Amino acid sequence: MGIFKLVAPYSASGDQPTAIDAVCRALKEGKRFVTLLGVTGSGKTFTMANIIAHLERPALVISHNKTLAAQLYLEFKEFFPDNAVCYFVSYYDYYQPEAYVVERDLYIEKDASLNEKIDQLRHEAVSALVSRRDVIVVATVSCLYGLGSPDVYEKKILRLKVGDELSPLKLVEKLLEMGYKRNDLAPEPASFRLSGDVVTIFLPNAEDMAYRVEFWGDEIERIVYYNVVSQDAAEAEAAVIFPATFYLLDEDAKERAIESIEKELAERVEWFKKRGKLLEAERLLQRTRYDLAMLKETGYCKGIENYSRHIDGRKPGQPPATLISFFPRDFITFIDESHITIPQLRAMREGDRSRKKSLIEYGFRLPSAYDNRPLTFEEFLERTSQIVFVSATPGDWELSVSEEVAELVVRPTGLLEPLVEVRDWRIQTEDVIMEMKKLKARGERAIVAVLTKKMAEKLAAHLRDLGIKAAWLHSELGTLERQKILADLRRGIYDCVVGINLLREGIDLPEVSTVFILDADKEGFLRSKTSLIQLAGRAARHVNGRCILYAERMSRAMKEMIEEVKRRRRKQEKYNKEHGITPSPVIKPIIQELIEEQEKELDKRELLEKAKEIYTSMIEAAENLEFEKAQELKEKLQSLLQTLRMSIQDLAEVL
Repeated sequence: MGIFKLVAPYSASGDQPTAIDAVCRALKEGKRFVTLLGVTGSGKTFTMANIIAHLERPALVISHNKTLAAQLYLEFKEFFPDNAVCYFVSYYDYYQPEAYVVERDLYIEKDASLNEKIDQLRHEAVSALVSRRDVIVVATVSCLYGLGSPDVYEKKILRLKVGDELSPLKLVEKLLEMGYKRNDLAPEPASFRLSGDVVTIFLPNAEDMAYRVEFWGDEIERIVYYNVVSQDAAEAEAAVIFPATFYLLDEDAKERAIESIEKELAERVEWFKKRGKLLEAERLLQRTRYDLAMLKETGYCKGIENYSRHIDGRKPGQPPATLISFFPRDFITFIDESHITIPQLRAMREGDRSRKKSLIEYGFRLPSAYDNRPLTFEEFLERTSQIVFVSATPGDWELSVSEEVAELVVRPTGLLEPLVEVRDWRIQTEDVIMEMKKLKARGERAIVAVLTKKMAEKLAAHLRDLGIKAAWLHSELGTLERQKILADLRRGIYDCVVGINLLREGIDLPEVSTVFILDADKEGFLRSKTSLIQLAGRAARHVNGRCILYAERMSRAMKEMIEEVKRRRRKQEKYNKEHGITPSPVIKPIIQELIEEQEKELDKRELLEKAKEIYTSMIEAAENLEFEKAQELKEKLQSLLQTLRMSIQDLAEVL
C-alpha cells in the first residue's frame, strides 16, 4: 500500500478512469504540463485525489480564492483521513495593505485582523511539509508570498526526549528564540507557561493541543501531550516542537540584519538629501530608526516582512522563500480553475510593486521593501516541477503548453450539459419573471447573470416586489456575505440570485436548475465563450438543467459556447445510452463546517464595526465633558470587546 490511503464510498466511473490513467501516464513519462479538462460535476476533486494516490507524491493544489480553497480542503480531508491534508491561505480575515495616495497626501497604515484558526492551519501545513511526505496542501495564490527560510525554520525545530539533560530555563530560552511568548494566565497558540519545574507549551500548529514537560533538576522526567479543552492526555517519550513564527532571528542574524538595514538607510537618506527631498529623508529616518530600535530590543517590529531581504541575507531582486520552498523537489502542482487562477498568478508581482512604489518614493519604506514580494509567474514556474491545469474552460496558454489533455466530460451521475436556448433580448425581464414563477412553483432555484451592479440590484428588487425571493450579489459585498447568500440560495431562503461575473467559477449549487444570461451577445470578458460556458455550468448539476441566453444577435462567443455544450452533451448521452444510465440528481449537503465558520467571522466583523462606532461616540462624549455618557458607552464597548477578545488599545490601533 502506498503512502496515500484514498477513502471513498465509490470508485472511478464515467470519464474518470481514462482521465486518471492519461494524467498519471503523462506525469510518469516526465511531461511538464498536463491539462485536466473537467466539466462541472464530473468529479475533478476525486480525480485529482486518485492521481495523487497513484503517484504517491506530495501535492500543492492552488485555488483562486479562500472559499473555494476551503471547499477543496474539506473534500480532500474526506478522501484522505489518514494523511496530512492542509490548508494554507492568507491569515487575515480582512486586510488593508499599507499604501500612500500621492494625490491626497494620504498615508494608509496597514490594517489587519489576524484569524488565529487560519494561522494555526498555516503552521500545520509547514510543519507537515518538513516532517513527512504524505502531504496535500490546498492553498490560494498567497502561497507565492515570502514565508521565511526553510533552512532556518528546520534548524529551529526543537526535539525533546524523556531523559534529555535540559533545564526549564534553558527550554524557555529556546522557546523565546523560536518565537513563542510567555503567557502564564490563559492558554493561547504559540505560547508557553512556566510553573516551577513544569513548562507547558501551547502549539502553533495543532488546535487546543499542548505539551507539558516536567523536569527533575536539569533533566526531562516526563512529557505529556494533552488537549487543553477536554484534558484528554497521553504520556509521550518524545516531542517535536515547531517554531511559532516563520521569520526567525538568532543573535547573529539579528546583528547582520540590523547592520544591513542601517547601511541601506544611510544610503537612502543621503539619496533623498542630494535631491532636496528633506521631508522624505527625515520621515524615512524616523520610521526606520524606530523599527531598528524594536528589532534590537525584541527581535521583532511591526511590518518586519518589509525587511525580509536583510533578515534572509538575500541580494537585491532575489526572490524570497515561499511555501513552495518547503516542498520536496518531486511534488505535483494542481492549478484549480486554471483559466482564472493563472491570470491572478501573473498579476500579483506587478500589483504588489505598484502599491509599494509610492511608499518607497516618498520615504515611508526603504527600497528593500520591494523584495518583500510575491514570486513572478516565471519564478513560480522555475520552482515547480510538473503542473496539472484543472478547468472546464482552460485558457489558450495552458492548452498551448500542455503535452497531454485529458477530458472529464462524462459525469458519474449521468447528468447532461444543460439545454441551451436563445431568446429575444427585448422580452428578457418579463420572460425571466414568467420563468421564475414556474421554477418557484416546482421548488427549483435559478441564477440570473446581468452586466452591471445597478441592474443586479434593480432586478432583484423588482423580483422581490412580485413575490419572488431574490438577492443581488456583486463585488461590493464581502467574501463572507457573498458565500452566505449562496448558501441561503441552496437552503431555499432565496429563489434566485442576481449577479455579475461572481457566479462563474467553482461555485457548487446543485439546487440551481436554470441560468438566465441577459444581454448574452454583448461580447467582452463577461460574455466571452469561457464566461458563457462557466455560467451555463451552474445548472449542470440538476436533472432539469437549462441555460437561457437573451440576445439581439448570435455573437461568435455564443455560437462557440453552444457548439461546445452540444458536443459535450452528445458524448454524455452516448455514454448513458451504452451503459444504461439514467441521470440522477446531485445530493450534496452544504458544507456546514465552512458555512458556520463564515457566519461566525461575519458576526465578528459586524461586532467590530459596532465597536468602532461606540468607541468614536465615547471619545466625542468625553471631549464634550459628558462623562456619564462616556462611561455608559465604555461599559458597552468593553462587553463587545470581550466577545472580540480585544482591548480598547487594540481597537484604537485598528482605528
